Amino acid sequence: MDVQLKKSSPKEVQLDIRKSDISTLYIVQYEMLKDPTVEFAGVVLKHPLTKQLAMRVNTSKGNPVKEIEKATKAAMEYTEELKKAIFSKIKGE
Repeated sequence: MDVQLKKSSPKEVQLDIRKSDISTLYIVQYEMLKDPTVEFAGVVLKHPLTKQLAMRVNTSKGNPVKEIEKATKAAMEYTEELKKAIFSKIKGE
């Protein structure tokens, strides 16, 4: 995954992301939107052939980069739990 910081201010971050899957970023977006300080978290596929994505995060207070980091950690924990649940069902059958 390649990430470039396109725009940054105390309450907004815009990122250009390449070589990633949008579904992964949807999970991060979902986790961010649980936080009441996150006013907006959006992910868009800019070009389907090049897998060029864009993410924008706006917060009412705090650092949007910290919110992305926090949401990413939560998404990784959720994914690990899902993986364990799936493999336990596969091994159980």
